Amino acid sequence: MKKIRLGRTNLMVSKTAFGALPIQRISFEESRQILQKAYESGINFFDTANGYTDSEEKIGYALSDVRDEIIIATKSAMVEKKVILENMDKSLKRMKTDYIDIFQLHNPAQLPSEEIVDALLEQKAKGKIRHIGITNHRIDLAFEAVRTGWFETMQFPFSLLSGEQEMELVNECERTDTGFIAMKALSGGLINDSRAAFGFMMDQKNVVPIYGIQKMRELEEFLELEKDPPARDQHLTSLIEKAREGLSGDFCRSCGYCLPCPAEIDIPQCARVSLLMTRAPAAPFLTEAWSEKMEKIHDCIDCGSCKTKCPYGLDVPNLLKREKERYDKLRGELS
Repeated sequence: MKKIRLGRTNLMVSKTAFGALPIQRISFEESRQILQKAYESGINFFDTANGYTDSEEKIGYALSDVRDEIIIATKSAMVEKKVILENMDKSLKRMKTDYIDIFQLHNPAQLPSEEIVDALLEQKAKGKIRHIGITNHRIDLAFEAVRTGWFETMQFPFSLLSGEQEMELVNECERTDTGFIAMKALSGGLINDSRAAFGFMMDQKNVVPIYGIQKMRELEEFLELEKDPPARDQHLTSLIEKAREGLSGDFCRSCGYCLPCPAEIDIPQCARVSLLMTRAPAAPFLTEAWSEKMEKIHDCIDCGSCKTKCPYGLDVPNLLKREKERYDKLRGELS
């Protein structure tokens, strides 16, 4: 299993890392089998969060007996020092450990106060955490966070669909020796060619992608790619270009920061349905339930909230209207 140095943490982590958000959807026993298989196959980096329901507990259940052989990153989305520290203690208890390798502040809307950073440094001095990181979806804040020097890791959405700004952030992390952890390596399911996604990530020398896994076959697919990585040739280039077709420019990454919607529109799903229908089996999107979901786009009150909160600067109301037209056309063609 290929390992790389995660910035100035000096942690040597598997280039193929395990994103543990999806395991909250499966049983403890199934999670145990998948997590142990990942560990036995050489994956040593597992990313979770306090807010991922029972994900941390499942990691503790499956991997506590090999705790010193793995690297765990977890997160707290809270903004108050007291609650962040309470979350840290909950995470330690759930994962049956007395230390967290990387404790991340989870997508704050603004930089944390020096009081919070000092509190985390105090926990680091006590040995409860080894390194301090941050996650975000806002590109400007991500740059700002990296340049403070407070954080040893940055976790940000990054995939073969990423643009110049995201690449600049990767380069800034390399310049500052900040470990770069890539969330949404498959862009929330929009990238349906895992070989292209994997090959792209292999070329990013200072990027550690976390692949969300909830099925054994998904894990096995990435393990096979690790054993036989795509050659860096014209064929891989064509795979990447094909995966990018139709996904350059204005498309929803499904980060969810536009929510809640006052009109109760499921924006992250409705805003990209045509892409999902043409890049995955369309049948699940042809139901009456999905038709009703898309009809709610007509309930938009043009409040502008989604547009102002979108970290990618998308004109969400107009994107939704265009998606409704595309959906109706596709539904008519495929029904």
